[in-house]
Amino acid sequence: MLEDEKKWEIDNLPNRITLFRILLVPIIVTALTIILWDIGTASHKALGHIAGWTFVVAAITDFFDGYIARKKNIVTVFGSFLDPIADKFLVVSSLILLQGLGRIPTLIVMILVLREFYITSLRLLANNQGITIPVGKFGKFKATAQMIGIPMLMPDDSLWGIPMHGIGTLFIYIASFFSLYSAAEYSAKLITKIRNAKAFKKRQQT
Repeated sequence: MLEDEKKWEIDNLPNRITLFRILLVPIIVTALTIILWDIGTASHKALGHIAGWTFVVAAITDFFDGYIARKKNIVTVFGSFLDPIADKFLVVSSLILLQGLGRIPTLIVMILVLREFYITSLRLLANNQGITIPVGKFGKFKATAQMIGIPMLMPDDSLWGIPMHGIGTLFIYIASFFSLYSAAEYSAKLITKIRNAKAFKKRQQT
């Protein structure tokens, strides 16, 4: 009974961290929108750095909420729903605004965003079939490259002599490659598991 109650718990540290990550998204969106619409007299580079470093903080919280949830065994239904939503709010809004600013090609943004919708749909299908497929290493590579590339493109500036735009662009292209590969890998695993499940049911019926 206690385990069931814990599963439905809402107010815990990992969920608070996830909610904090969601609250950071409007800061990023506002800063990039001001640059995009050229509102006011604020320095575009300063706003870009604010957006970039806020994204970095949000990416760090993404690591910690999952780490704490696993370490303290605080895996809840609400957290499992909220965490991927927070990630998509953060990443998709950033990608769209960076595309609007001309810092990421439209095709790359389409690949990265549509891949998110595709994988979400596959996971819903897998859950409906009672199948669980863990995140593969190429999916993790994609997420890492994305989390590095996006904030580096926001300032459109060099930092300590580091060509942030060039490095950010490279990581975004790497992320798009791993995005396609990991989607294909996930699809293949899901098809195999569905076939195995059907074959197992047939054997049980005979």
